[in-house]
Amino acid sequence: MSLMFSRLFISTADNRLRAVWRLLIQTLLLLLLAFCLGIPVIFLTFIPIPGMARFDEFAMLVYQIVELIAVTLSVYLARRFLDKRPFAGLGLKLDSRTLPDLLAGVGIAALMMGLIFGLQLVLGWLTVEGFAWEGENVPSVLGGMALMFIIFTFTGWNEELLSRGYHLQTLASGTNLFWGTVISSALFSALHLSNPGALWTSAAGIFLAGLFLAFAYLQTGQLWLSIGLHLGWNFFEGPVFGFPVSGWDFYSMTRISVTGPELWTGGRFGPEAGLILIPGLLAGAIAVYFYSKAVRPSLTGVQTEISTQQEKP
Repeated sequence: MSLMFSRLFISTADNRLRAVWRLLIQTLLLLLLAFCLGIPVIFLTFIPIPGMARFDEFAMLVYQIVELIAVTLSVYLARRFLDKRPFAGLGLKLDSRTLPDLLAGVGIAALMMGLIFGLQLVLGWLTVEGFAWEGENVPSVLGGMALMFIIFTFTGWNEELLSRGYHLQTLASGTNLFWGTVISSALFSALHLSNPGALWTSAAGIFLAGLFLAFAYLQTGQLWLSIGLHLGWNFFEGPVFGFPVSGWDFYSMTRISVTGPELWTGGRFGPEAGLILIPGLLAGAIAVYFYSKAVRPSLTGVQTEISTQQEKP
């Protein structure tokens, strides 16, 4: 009986808790940190700041900083003391490919969102009603765009470190790479169910986006390309082209009206909830494939790393 109990909780070959318990503890630690940090922040966001015209964006920035600390610290502690593996082993190695991967991710995401915007414009599902600089001065527009870029940089780091970093790789160590990818993408989708306008179509779209971002990680062996893609997708989707970002409306330099069929456009949730997402993801996957083959033609690191982490029966 004690041997069976031990096998349920402990991987004796690795001398550490099994994957499901490591995930549970990391999640509880994340929630605890977010709660402790979030209480004073709630009051901070209600303090009036002279000259702060974009209160919603300021509150989002503060929220992302809290999330940055909670996610990073919880993953670091779990990785260090539960997984007994280095934090950088999640795909955070700093080398000569770090900046190119980040920039490539942003560039590929820009092309993907540009394709989605262009298709809707050609099909008559979208109308451009104006631009931010028509009612604001240029410094104000640039300031708003810079603020949104910073916010989505934090978002890209937070969600990729958690979903493609700790979730995918811990689940893969307890099962295999296929199920780690599928289950982590499902969890990624579930994390967006509380967003405004979320429906089953948005859940399916976010799941597919999770698979796409996992593909970028698997192709490069590092999280940097996925982080760049996540940052670029959100930034070009909302602030640049004017779509809702997973149900949320943010400052944008482009004012648009979407009138096409909701099944295709995603309606108020944005392109992630519409079939228009599919050509964007396909184009992005092709670009990621050729980029990764050009810069890392003999990559086997992901499979090797996961295989060394897999738990023994």
